[in-house]
Amino acid sequence: MAQNKSFNGRDMGIDLGTANTLVYVRGRGIVLNEPSVVAVNTVDGSVLSVGSAAKETMGRTPTNIVAVRPLRDGVIADFEIAERMLRYFIKKVMGSRRLARPRVVVCVPSGITGVERRAVMEAATQAGARQVHLVEEPIAAAIGAGLPVSEPTGCMVVDIGGGTTEVAVVSLGGIVTARSVRTAGDAMDVAISSYVKKQYALAIGERTAEEIKVSIGSASPTGPLSVPRVSESVRRPERNVEVFIPSQSEDNEDTQALLPPDRCTIRGRDQATGLPRVLELTSDEVRHALAEPVDSIVAAVRATLDETPPELAGDIMDRGIVLTGGGALLRGLDVRLGRELNIPVLVADDPLDCVAIGTGRCVEDFASLRTAMDARPRRPDAVRV
Repeated sequence: MAQNKSFNGRDMGIDLGTANTLVYVRGRGIVLNEPSVVAVNTVDGSVLSVGSAAKETMGRTPTNIVAVRPLRDGVIADFEIAERMLRYFIKKVMGSRRLARPRVVVCVPSGITGVERRAVMEAATQAGARQVHLVEEPIAAAIGAGLPVSEPTGCMVVDIGGGTTEVAVVSLGGIVTARSVRTAGDAMDVAISSYVKKQYALAIGERTAEEIKVSIGSASPTGPLSVPRVSESVRRPERNVEVFIPSQSEDNEDTQALLPPDRCTIRGRDQATGLPRVLELTSDEVRHALAEPVDSIVAAVRATLDETPPELAGDIMDRGIVLTGGGALLRGLDVRLGRELNIPVLVADDPLDCVAIGTGRCVEDFASLRTAMDARPRRPDAVRV
């Protein structure tokens, strides 16, 4: 009980993600959600902007300014920049309490190594944390999704983030079997840009590829996405993607209104002429481009199920598999997994914030969830794929 009382409103949980960083403060909930990007001046090494402001500069900077993503594949790739980013976020959350040194719970991938573990703890300490605890992302995602992780029953969670996909079976507050693959949202963006470059000799940026994925990306056909008729064009300001929505018929207006766009117009640089060019891309093409990363995720889930004890496998058949993370929002991914594995697949209510919410619950109920924290390196065959 004394340990619980020692946590106060200053203490926080951090979902240190490859794409976004979320901060949960005890008693206040999620107070910060910004991209994990830092704009740095290469001349003097000074930090010009962090978070949303830095992401806006990606692909638009002069030669002396570079937008850096200090985390790659779910772990710290640039220690100094990561420490500066964490310091900025903690200071932004703490406000005027300059002398406050909060206790921090940080999410890490399930396949983290000892060196990577120490790097995360040292970066958080250098950023101003008084005490650092680590919790594995699949456990945090399961807690945030409302799964009974503390009970002697099997729960399977698939957390698809920006750099890694974490697949794990959780029981009694711990991970029974897990697999961490470096195929997630970033790999999908690369697959789309590579497809456009190979098929149409058109170079597009990272942000444009992400917009295509969000706009018309899918893992399996979820309806008549390739309708040839176009009735409405929605232009997104200051973006390079123009989305087309299938036309609606009067007799089936409600059903058609639920359909995602079936094609979009993108802008990029022609590799042959070096001049700007406009290209129309269909959802079928994007689904074909995403086939390889989606297949890798399906294979990781299948391999994890193969290693699951029979008793827990039966529980998973009853409860189903829960998808969390931004990748869970890819259209038709739950349908594809359910069809391939013959197991019910559900998307969490708030997949984008599940890990941050689970981390926050570790902060709120530190004593009872202490066994789920302080993640240790897993055995070599369960680290990374």
